[in-house]
Amino acid sequence: MGILSNTVNICHFRVAGEIPDNDLFQWASERLAKNGFRPIDDGADELSAGWVEVDDQRESAFDSPATFYRDHYLVFSLRRDQRRIPAAILKSSLQEAETRYLAENPGLRRVPKQKREELREAVRNSLLGRTLPVPAVWDAVWDTRSNLVSFTSLTPGILELFENQFKKSFEGLRLVAIHPFARAGQLVGDDLRPALEKANQASSEAAADLIRSNLWLGRDFLLWLLYQTINGTSEYRVNQPGPTVANEGFSAFLNDRLVLMGESENGIQKITVAGPQDRFSEVRMALSNGKKIVEATLHLEKDELFWKLTLKGDLFHFASLKSPSVMIEKDNTVDAASEREAVFFERICLLENGLQLFDSLFSTFLGIRLSEKWQEEERLFGEWLQAE
Repeated sequence: MGILSNTVNICHFRVAGEIPDNDLFQWASERLAKNGFRPIDDGADELSAGWVEVDDQRESAFDSPATFYRDHYLVFSLRRDQRRIPAAILKSSLQEAETRYLAENPGLRRVPKQKREELREAVRNSLLGRTLPVPAVWDAVWDTRSNLVSFTSLTPGILELFENQFKKSFEGLRLVAIHPFARAGQLVGDDLRPALEKANQASSEAAADLIRSNLWLGRDFLLWLLYQTINGTSEYRVNQPGPTVANEGFSAFLNDRLVLMGESENGIQKITVAGPQDRFSEVRMALSNGKKIVEATLHLEKDELFWKLTLKGDLFHFASLKSPSVMIEKDNTVDAASEREAVFFERICLLENGLQLFDSLFSTFLGIRLSEKWQEEERLFGEWLQAE
């Protein structure tokens, strides 16, 4: 799912480091091209990864502003081509090679260990040379004003590949994942910052520690939002910067699917509750038994615009983010390049609008969670769970 798709996975990063003030196009062009994708179709290499142009996955020159430069946005794609040999085929081919070797050496009852490793490597290289690489592409959008990077994969291995490729390409810069605690730090004002720091359960500034030690943040947010969905008005106000004017109203609620997790003597248990919900009775029962909401389908609505996403509460990844459709007027006076650029800006505006609503919702929660109001909220949660 590319960045221009109506449904897309989104992971957010913040760029740490200084980018040049002048000639941003030339600076980025050289680094993207230097680390561009190199095909492996004609060889036997197992893997190749690098940058390609978002409008043409075969090109990695980045020699024209139209290929990746959009006002203050840099847009490019990470392409990875990989050959994979099914384990069953490798095993069968290796057995055939060993059988031939023993036939040629009748004095041996089994293939020596070192020779077996040599045969395995030879068989593997032979199979790789006859296997076509499978391409995969993920888009990245870098807002150079806010230094926010949106990437369209949530797979841990791909995220690690993207971070490493970015760091290698843009020397002196690195990506910092925007996890729940990091996002909270960006949203709270000076009045709540001491409370946030006091609530921080991590012992270091390492991202992994901040995530693992502050799982309460995303889980409390989803619990609060579920309670608001059932017992509140689900009406909120925009309080973060973005395309929408401050203080305008919007709706936010959970529905369709929730995932709860708990630990017991038998290990980690997960429960998925799917389908339109009425009073969330099954979810309430699981919560009463000590389970926590770790994932949920979140709906955001403003006027006639609608966003829907699966929120991964422990990491704040946006899975299957569906935003309003892009409507572009087509006529004979507009060329394909101009139309693609118009689609890009319309799509980015809608994604930023949805992010603004999400940040406003999370900010509203933080104002309660980090204040004395939370004690009253916890009392209401308890009464709600005990109610018939």
